[in-house]
Amino acid sequence: MCCVGDEDQSIYGWRGAEVDNILRFEKDFPGATVIRLERNYRSTGHILGAASGLIAQNKSRLGKTLYTDGDSGARATVTGVWDDEEEARSIGETIEGLRKDRHPLNQIAILVRASAQMRAFEDRFITMGLPYRVIGGPRFYERQEIKDAIAYLEVTANPSNDLKFERIVNVPKRGLGDTSIKRVHELARARQVPMVQAAREIAETEEIGAKARRSLADLLRMFERWRAQIDDMRHTELAELILDESGYTAMWQADKSPQAQSRLENLKELVRFMHQFDTLAGFLEHVSLVADAEQGDDGDRVSLMTLHAAKGLEFDTVFLPGWEEGLFPHQRSLDESGLAGLEEERRLAYVGITRARKRAHISFAQNRRLRGLYQSATASRFVDELPEDHVEVVEAKSPFGGAYAGFGRASPYGASRFDEGPSAFRSSYDTPGWQRAKQQWSGGGGNAGGGAAGGNKFFRAGSGTGKRSPGPVTIEGELVASSAAESSFARGDRVRHEKFGGGMVVEVDGNKLTIAFDEGDRKRVVANFVTRE
Repeated sequence: MCCVGDEDQSIYGWRGAEVDNILRFEKDFPGATVIRLERNYRSTGHILGAASGLIAQNKSRLGKTLYTDGDSGARATVTGVWDDEEEARSIGETIEGLRKDRHPLNQIAILVRASAQMRAFEDRFITMGLPYRVIGGPRFYERQEIKDAIAYLEVTANPSNDLKFERIVNVPKRGLGDTSIKRVHELARARQVPMVQAAREIAETEEIGAKARRSLADLLRMFERWRAQIDDMRHTELAELILDESGYTAMWQADKSPQAQSRLENLKELVRFMHQFDTLAGFLEHVSLVADAEQGDDGDRVSLMTLHAAKGLEFDTVFLPGWEEGLFPHQRSLDESGLAGLEEERRLAYVGITRARKRAHISFAQNRRLRGLYQSATASRFVDELPEDHVEVVEAKSPFGGAYAGFGRASPYGASRFDEGPSAFRSSYDTPGWQRAKQQWSGGGGNAGGGAAGGNKFFRAGSGTGKRSPGPVTIEGELVASSAAESSFARGDRVRHEKFGGGMVVEVDGNKLTIAFDEGDRKRVVANFVTRE
């Protein structure tokens, strides 16, 4: 029996993969011969040296020394930037430079730890007109949770948007079945009014079941309350409130699928990005423009994907952004799996670096924006673990006139190993990056760019109850007033309803009729759903 594998590339522990299956092989099969395949046919010497020096910090490995018969090539670069927007701008400019030098875009990849990081790059590339493709998933604004969140915001700002209303009227589940939504559709078409208005009229009748009626009325009241706060509340806070009170955030918090946490991080990134706009209308206009930008998978395009999706692929030039504590290594992996999680994150970094044939560019941000405020981010310990012989520190062009992070500037967490020289590097768990991380944990502070935002109401457990909301707000306006449209029926008219049968009109209230049906029931229905007998 012959087994082939690489313990340094075991990155799917969250899917149930067990790296111990490889590490135990010699014990499970005494006398087995181990053949190390150490010659690498893909990457240059410096890229292999950087990756090998990093993965050597893992304890749970069989060990090997990669080499190549090719050139040493360029060193891997490490760049510190101000924030993720500056990171996207810098990488975009670098790619444009490569493009002018006739570097094929198909041979360029950006590998991120979390899918939420893609938003900054997608927005930047669309602005620049730089073709790209997302591998392993949809574009940021095409993701289910993002389209749902934007639908809530659109209906709040514009209740006449039927497509958006239909998308989220029963998301999360509110007991509104296809029949109930069909009745709203029918009335909206018959009256030629928005679905929101039709839903308001139906909610006041017995056209649909009692539970569906209550759910629909509750949703409409929430939209009215949110709409009333557009001018009085900061649009980012309003977005958090909407996703919280609607139960949408709670829906994903309760979801146990592996994708649920990523969806929450994408929602957080969406709200974070909204801080760049002055109003909700301005943000929605931007989203509309971005969504209309056509992108396909054909032609020469930059590849954008997560590190997990990149395994098995290779590119001439690879960008590895977001190397910050809490983001990479990801805080959730550290919290859930401790040292084993850290080592898997390091293997993921190893996989990312070795996707590059000729050039590997690593970057991290000094700041991450959370709830509109910049918070200091800490360079990943993996940056400190890179061997200096194979790494070149590149100073980013700073709009603030200086180098970033630990490179050439004093850091509040202590100097980087790249400032102190080789003697500062002692062991994998005693680097400045490790010490900074420990200091951050012991101080009880959150990790910017990392997992859920602790006390943030947007991601707090049990959100979506709406208990802290003010009372219902009545909106005086065309949509409400027009619901009192007069019907052509009068008291005493004989009518027939598709569901309830024949009966007599006993009361008329605008477009709503109270009918005494022949079977003995008295019900309130919308006039559009009855015909004269």
